[in-house]
Amino acid sequence: MTDGRTPTRRGRRPGASTTRKAVLDAARARFAADGYTATTIRLVAADAGVDASLVMQFFGSKDELFGAVMAIPADALAHFSAAFDGPDDGLGTRVVAAFLDVWEGEARTSEPLMAMLRGAIVNDQANDQLRAFLQERLLVDVIASRAVDDATLRAGVASSMLVGLAVGRGIVGVPALTAADREALIAIVGPALQSVLSPAATSRSPAAS
Repeated sequence: MTDGRTPTRRGRRPGASTTRKAVLDAARARFAADGYTATTIRLVAADAGVDASLVMQFFGSKDELFGAVMAIPADALAHFSAAFDGPDDGLGTRVVAAFLDVWEGEARTSEPLMAMLRGAIVNDQANDQLRAFLQERLLVDVIASRAVDDATLRAGVASSMLVGLAVGRGIVGVPALTAADREALIAIVGPALQSVLSPAATSRSPAAS
């Protein structure tokens, strides 16, 4: 006889790789939406439809689970770096467009980045990951591809502008930013970023003359 309740799933269920992916997907969405502190192993397990002990069996701890969640697909990194290819003219527009593609595109890319951003305030690992992402994807590309005075400082300013845009739209929810469409943002932020990353090209543009 049964009381009609569905028993909690315990232990390893069939298809370990599929189950692990389900846990990662659930954790990615939960960390991105709630941040590091508010996310718990039990909440992730419930979202994935498994027992909390199985999550621990796969990942060992919340920190290790968070580290796995923050893995960013290589093609997303390549897409952002590709924005630096080509002439200096239009660089700011290309970078902003690629940034929005990566941060607001497919969940497999946008959720790890948003989880990283939310977690950076309270979690050293997330802070390190975010700093590495910005340095490797922006600072290195600027220095490697453009002979600009104070390139390191300019890359830092540019990264702060882009992260501020992500925070305003994805975390704080500034009404004017959340209501703006992608092309409107690119049109406004692109020239501003251009003036930071490639001042020589900015001075040559018709608008600057």
